[in-house]
Amino acid sequence: MKKYFVFLLCIFMLPVCHAETLLIESESFEELGGWSIDQQYMDQMGSPVLLAHGLGKPVADAVTSIEFSETGAYKVWVRTREWSGYPEPDLTPGRFQLLINGKKLNTTFGNKRTDWHWQSGGAASIDQKKVSLALHDLTGFNGRCDAIIFSNDPDFTPPCNDDLNSFRCKTLGLSEQPEDAGEFDLVVIGGGIAGTCASISAARLGLQVALIQDRPLLGGNNSSEVRVHLMGKIKLDPYPELGNIVKEIAPFQDKGNGAPAKFFEDEKKLQVVKNEKNIHLFLNMHANKVETKDNRVVAVVARHTRTNKLMRFSAPLFADCTGDGTIGYLAGADFRMGRESRRQTGESLAPENPDKMTMGSSVQWYTKAFDQSVSFPECPWAVQFTEESCQRLTKGDWDWETGLNMDQIYEFESIRDYGLSVVFGNWAFLKNQSKDKAKYANKNLDWVAYIAGKRESRRLMGDIVLQEQDMRTNRVYPDSFVKATWSIDLHYPHPDNTKHFPGKEFRTIARHVRSENYLIPYRCFYSRNIENLMMAGRNISVTHAALGKVRVMGTCGMMGEVVGMAASLCKKHQVNPKVVYYNHLDELTEMVQSGIEK
Repeated sequence: MKKYFVFLLCIFMLPVCHAETLLIESESFEELGGWSIDQQYMDQMGSPVLLAHGLGKPVADAVTSIEFSETGAYKVWVRTREWSGYPEPDLTPGRFQLLINGKKLNTTFGNKRTDWHWQSGGAASIDQKKVSLALHDLTGFNGRCDAIIFSNDPDFTPPCNDDLNSFRCKTLGLSEQPEDAGEFDLVVIGGGIAGTCASISAARLGLQVALIQDRPLLGGNNSSEVRVHLMGKIKLDPYPELGNIVKEIAPFQDKGNGAPAKFFEDEKKLQVVKNEKNIHLFLNMHANKVETKDNRVVAVVARHTRTNKLMRFSAPLFADCTGDGTIGYLAGADFRMGRESRRQTGESLAPENPDKMTMGSSVQWYTKAFDQSVSFPECPWAVQFTEESCQRLTKGDWDWETGLNMDQIYEFESIRDYGLSVVFGNWAFLKNQSKDKAKYANKNLDWVAYIAGKRESRRLMGDIVLQEQDMRTNRVYPDSFVKATWSIDLHYPHPDNTKHFPGKEFRTIARHVRSENYLIPYRCFYSRNIENLMMAGRNISVTHAALGKVRVMGTCGMMGEVVGMAASLCKKHQVNPKVVYYNHLDELTEMVQSGIEK
């Protein structure tokens, strides 16, 4: 009896091990090291990812610390993907390791399936409750990590994609009720040139403005992340004061596309906005939910790209300056995507039958010369080139353009990745195999964009859908304000590129149709069926053909200025944007004539 009693006592004194599952979102790492936050396909992923964009040189570790409630054996999973499609796991480009308290797991991640999945890392022995984690890049070629799971629950399996968002909220303890960001007069979503100008314009006219931007910088394609120069003339007759704000935030020196970062003056744009007491700036906030009632937007909900914090923005007016028309789409606004048919629009530039073709997205790049030779690794996983197909260049400009026949929203990760693959594959060929490789020996790949410069996706429909004929005949509307000075500039796959890469082109040609400078009407800047939604930028109410003339950023910035002015009249008269045209056009015209000063 005595021995039996002691045995039972020992059992009762054993520590109780509780099932525990920890989820660590990669974007929440305390120190990102050389990894970058990539939110470009967050709507499809549910969250941003970390990207090891090192141009062939492994980036510094991303590091964070976590706490366990129990020590012992934990199974580990990492959500990742093999982005190149190369079949040899030991040579794939996005390989990385997970370090726990400086010790590497045996598993190499990012070299298995091409879809996003939970890759098993086996078991880890956790011998202390607070540990450090590190993502250790092995290649410098765009390894990616979405999240990490530790679990000591023997019955646990990682959630499939459909259940991931609910699992994320439950495991991280995220509230599904967003924090109230406050009440505003105008909420502007998208901090490119159009959205920034709309915000400044409205703020200087007395409106309380929330400006929501999903990157840490303003400027969109004109930021140092994408590096497209700001084209389109401003401050022209008959409204020479329109464009004042564009001029104020524009870089002082225009060095063209793909110039060094300093020439895009990111801090200048940020400082102008921060100096406006009526602008409430929300950087790193991705808006992906819209509340509507009676054909009106009631509120927009945005998620912070690092903390996952939700915020709700309410206002009587909203401006969709996202480029992709995201807010309009979520609100149920009428939109188009792709090319209309000639029968539908009567445009000479339209195809016989409608299709999904859009202008593509550019992954720009450039090199730097050194006094000595510089090596670059072979890239067997990238697009492969020959002496006939290679591009003998040291800089990739706007015409390195991909995805013309793909969905620029739902397939955007693949579009961007293909752009990276051709850049790396072409440069590897020039450096290592080309008959002219001596010419490239002392040149190094110095910058490659990982945020692709997008030209076209959704277009939100307004009371006027601007067409090619309007521009060719110089049709004047009563509300014609914003002068578009660009040609009708439409892009198509380059025939020489099609010869070598049919259906997978990455070089384009621009077909310019000359037309007079054209004044875009205000009625292209608000939704025809969502009563309180305005828009500025490449998602305004135009056909595919007409977009070729109006999409450059100087012109888009002036659209934003007009949207800000119209928003002030909406507040003054307590009306919707449509009513501004019908009842207050004289006032809007006077405002456009006067312009917005500092």
